[in-house]
Amino acid sequence: MFCRRFPVRLLLSSVGLTRSKRHFAHARWSEFIAKRRMEAVAIARPDPVVMKVDTPEFRSIFTKELEDLIELFRRYDHEIRVAGGAVRDILMGLCPKDIDIATTATPTEMKEIFTKENIRMVNMNGEKHGTITPRINDRENFEITTLRIDAVTDGRHAEVIHTKDWLLDANRRDLTINSMFLGFDGSVYDYFYGYDDLQKRRVAFVGDPDLRIKEDYLRILRYFRFYGRIAERIDNHDEETLRIIAKNASGLAKISGERIWQEWKKIMTGNFGCDLTVKMINSDLSASIGLPEKPNVEEFVRVFKNIESVQGGDIQPITPLSALLHTPEDAITLNLRLKFTVFERELAYFLTQNRDEFESVNELLPFQQLSLHTLGSTKLKKEYVLELLRYHGKRELYGQLKEWQIPAFPIKGTVLIEHGAPKGPKLGLVMNELKMVWAANQFDMSEPDLLGHLPAVLEKLDLARKS
Repeated sequence: MFCRRFPVRLLLSSVGLTRSKRHFAHARWSEFIAKRRMEAVAIARPDPVVMKVDTPEFRSIFTKELEDLIELFRRYDHEIRVAGGAVRDILMGLCPKDIDIATTATPTEMKEIFTKENIRMVNMNGEKHGTITPRINDRENFEITTLRIDAVTDGRHAEVIHTKDWLLDANRRDLTINSMFLGFDGSVYDYFYGYDDLQKRRVAFVGDPDLRIKEDYLRILRYFRFYGRIAERIDNHDEETLRIIAKNASGLAKISGERIWQEWKKIMTGNFGCDLTVKMINSDLSASIGLPEKPNVEEFVRVFKNIESVQGGDIQPITPLSALLHTPEDAITLNLRLKFTVFERELAYFLTQNRDEFESVNELLPFQQLSLHTLGSTKLKKEYVLELLRYHGKRELYGQLKEWQIPAFPIKGTVLIEHGAPKGPKLGLVMNELKMVWAANQFDMSEPDLLGHLPAVLEKLDLARKS
């Protein structure tokens, strides 16, 4: 394949090349571009402008700063358009939270313009991806990215070539609904029938799904995430697309755990989160995303319904995810793959460790005690216990525990040490035992009352060590 034999850095540089070799590289590069364009034209709409919009959602993006930016690019004879998600949102009747802008200007040309106009540029890390971020009127930032072509891909990253061809840039995008552009006169540029798919609430790859996925395997998860955002029916997938996803499932092993978890969390908290996760598992994704060989799908579906039945705010994705795991060791393995936050990691381990023991408990006190039984933050442990209640669908107990204000423990560690308790980690064990006594007495015990139980607690712990 040409793009592998002649990588981008060779094509873009003539340093060290003879004139004949430069001519040869340029000829092969031209051949590559022509081939890409021919492939795109074969599946593209003949006239990409499908409509003009003048809706409140479209007008909402126009700030004084954006209007100044539009005028600036007009003066320097470079075209800019809104790209990607903001176009999709506007066409769905939603006001976009932010807008991404695409342009025919190269990063170098943009930097020259903004420098000449004394406009500050921020976040220069984006330049390696072709993105320049000017701060207009020192009030609003705009991410502006040069049109590009993926010349070399490895399943996650791409070496890109800048272009002025809007069709070629649209052709490199993942889904048809994300490949549209919007001119600031309201013209909608839709090269690959994304507007039609949006009207049908259909999620489809641009061109060949197998090729699009192999360019970046994260697109497998993006397919499921956007299905949750766009589709109106739970199971309206194209079976051929699912077959190709399953065929390429092992490619997700190339994707970092952080990126996988970032996408999966959005899938589970969006529409059809339960069904889409099951569909992912049925598409052979389990091994590549850290799940055990045979995830407990039946338990996952049951727990997801339990969580939805308990009014506890947004779904904490770790809670239903834990239902797919068989043991606490599975939680450890999954964390190694997905790189959870500390809270997520500890919650997954806590749920898999305690769910069976507390499934049949229907009184508040044991859950209050569990909230107190910790060497760390009691408030944080209470959050774990609340998720355990949601896991089992215990709606009334969840409400009661959520309203329960954790009382202050009436005795300090220094006082216990003065009365014979050991220092160091063992002191925490003593305090935990006394907290259980305190909870069993409805939290109505004074410091002297608890000191009266100290000898028995110390004896119990001593016996526990000897047994």
